[in-house]
Amino acid sequence: MTEGQPIPAAGTAKVAVRDQLLAGRRRRPLLEVGEAARAIAARVLAAPEVRRAATVACYVSIGSEPGTSALLDALVAAGKRVIVPIMLPDNDLDWAVYRSDGSLAPAGRGLLEPLGPRLGLEAVATADAVIVPGLAVSRTGMRIGRGGGSYDRALVRVPVGTFVCVLLYDEEVGAAVPVEPHDRPVTAAASPSGLVRLQGEGLGPGGPHRPF
Repeated sequence: MTEGQPIPAAGTAKVAVRDQLLAGRRRRPLLEVGEAARAIAARVLAAPEVRRAATVACYVSIGSEPGTSALLDALVAAGKRVIVPIMLPDNDLDWAVYRSDGSLAPAGRGLLEPLGPRLGLEAVATADAVIVPGLAVSRTGMRIGRGGGSYDRALVRVPVGTFVCVLLYDEEVGAAVPVEPHDRPVTAAASPSGLVRLQGEGLGPGGPHRPF
């Protein structure tokens, strides 16, 4: 989009929704963030798709995001091969193996990234389960993120039928989310209250649903 060109309506709506969601997260007490991380980890680890998975792709949380430190270590302890993202200059995602929090180093944009060899953009396609960040998700599985488009690009590479779960706080599940053509749906959302199976366009029923 060139300078001065109008932002499409969905894009404008996303900016407003994103700002509201981020403001809500900034107000969340640190104690609550920690408690939520432990509860979410238990929900994800209990999912049959994760229990069966040999390789799990997951993100490394920062700030007030639903925490993944306990989840990552539990996945490794369970014998899973865990891969985590490396942000590239164009916002696309490379991947490397996660071994422990000691295998992470500070990177640009306040991120923590793995120190090991890079596996390439297509490595995410080898994951049996993919755990992604987000700010909210709709009932049909449409997720809103921070606006960089990194995970929409990565999810294009994930085979159809793969378990793709976004980690959120309870009130962020089942939200009204503005949708643009490039947005990619997820199949589930995990929050402290439970794991919700989502049904979006092109997604089959995923099992029992928790009421929104």
